[in-house]
Amino acid sequence: MIRLGFICFLLHAFVVFGTELTFELPDNDKQCFYEELDKGVKFDLDFQVISGGNYDVDCFVTDPQNNVLYNERKKQYDSFSHTTAMKGVYKVCFSNEFSTFTHKIVYMDFRHGEEQPLLENMSRSTALTQLESSCVSIHEVLKVVAESQTWYRLREAHDRTKAEHLLERVTYWSVGETILLFVIGFGQVILLKSFFNERKGSVVATT
Repeated sequence: MIRLGFICFLLHAFVVFGTELTFELPDNDKQCFYEELDKGVKFDLDFQVISGGNYDVDCFVTDPQNNVLYNERKKQYDSFSHTTAMKGVYKVCFSNEFSTFTHKIVYMDFRHGEEQPLLENMSRSTALTQLESSCVSIHEVLKVVAESQTWYRLREAHDRTKAEHLLERVTYWSVGETILLFVIGFGQVILLKSFFNERKGSVVATT
C-alpha cells in the first residue's frame, strides 16, 4: 500500500506543468509574467481578483511578436485558452493603471502542455492491471481535490476581504453615530438650560 501511494505521488508530481500564484498589484501599476513555449502547445490562464476596489483588473496576453491574443478590461475573473502558433516567449500582463488609490490582490493560474498518460501502456489497447487502475483513479481524485481546494481558498479569501471591509465601514458608522448622539445631547442640554436662564431673567425683571 505504501509502495502504491509512493508511485501515484511520483506520477502525479511529474505530469503537472504550470504556475499558480497570488500577488499584490499596486495602484497605477502593471505586472507582467513571461513563459517560453514551443509551437503547438496549449496553455490555459485563470485569474481572479481577491480584494481591492471593485475587484476588477485589466488583463492581456501577447505572443512573441506582440500580437494581442487576449485583452479584457475591468474583469473580476476570467479564463482563457490558446494553442501557440509559434515558438517564443508569451507574455501575460495585469494592469491596475485605471485605479488611483486602491491596490489589488490577484490570483493567477497558468498551465501549459497536454497532460501525458500516467503510464506508457495507457495509450495501448491492452487492459490496465489493478495497480495501474488504482493509480489512475487516485490521480483523478487528487486533481478534483486540488481544484476544489483552490476554489475554496479563493472563495474564503474573497469573502474574508468583504467581511473585513464591511466591518470597517460598520465601525466607522457606529463611531460617527456615537459622536453625533453626544453632540445632539449636549446641544439639547445647552438649549434647555438657555430656556431656564431666559425665564429666570424675565421673572427677576418683573419683580
